Amino acid sequence: MKKSLIPILVIVGILVVLGFWIAGMNNTMVELDQSATSQWANVESSYQRRSDLIPNIVSTAKGYAQFEQETLTQVIEARAKATSVQVDPTNISPEQLAEFQQAQSGVSSALSRLMVTVERYPELKANENFKELINELERTENRINVERNRFNGEVQSYNTYIKKFPNTVAAGFLGFDDKGYFKADEGASSAPKVDFGTSNS
Repeated sequence: MKKSLIPILVIVGILVVLGFWIAGMNNTMVELDQSATSQWANVESSYQRRSDLIPNIVSTAKGYAQFEQETLTQVIEARAKATSVQVDPTNISPEQLAEFQQAQSGVSSALSRLMVTVERYPELKANENFKELINELERTENRINVERNRFNGEVQSYNTYIKKFPNTVAAGFLGFDDKGYFKADEGASSAPKVDFGTSNS
């Protein structure tokens, strides 16, 4: 009778070990997923700061009667489009991130055109309030780059872990999918040129 229990105990033992193994992998995946999600919040916060600066920049530029209204309109429209694109932080898919990145690239392009146009307006360039807004924009763009790179690092750790065998089997069973990366394209990886060649006071 005792011998007949041995196969059952072996099976139970294997199931227990397997359960702990899967639970351990699940916990690691959850931790890596949460790290990436947390870093995404920092990315969004940086982009939100840029979005918040744009109305003040546009408003200041509007104060100069001859300033090209079309350029300002393009910036406003790009901002509106970017703020309408939402990413689910619990499921940052490559498709969602690509849409978000494309919209933000539109803002970067519009701001770059604005900065080129500003070069034709020495009085606007010399405006202390405008200079401070542009300096803040430059700091924000740098912060976006930092936070975006950190996000890519977190995503790489997560994606690498869930793709390793046998983790990939458990990941599929437990519902962990790949996350998207920010890709280095011209619009998303380069901050608008905001250096007017003037010294900051």
